Amino acid sequence: AGIGKCVALDLARRNARTILACRSRERGQAAVEEIRAATGNPAVLLRLLDTSSLASVRAFAQAVLREEKRLDVLVNNAGLTGLPFAITPEGLEQTFATNYLGPFLLTNLLLG
Repeated sequence: AGIGKCVALDLARRNARTILACRSRERGQAAVEEIRAATGNPAVLLRLLDTSSLASVRAFAQAVLREEKRLDVLVNNAGLTGLPFAITPEGLEQTFATNYLGPFLLTNLLLG
């Protein structure tokens, strides 16, 4: 939703192979289908990613590196605010993990 979906739509309009990295399979698949229909680009894909989980970030990065020939653009757009204080199963503060640590780790893992 929001800015991330707009960016994905614009990339797909430019005929780019576009991977939507989403926490929710249901919402992500709906966005993929909407973008494919709006652009006619069948190369819009869904991959699950929760940036608050470093294990999820590592698994996502490994899959991208294994499945994709190259990566030209990475848009780190995940973020949350206003949630009550919470600790992730990995012992990290949830907002900090989601907004900073996860995207930082993802970027570094994908740099190659």
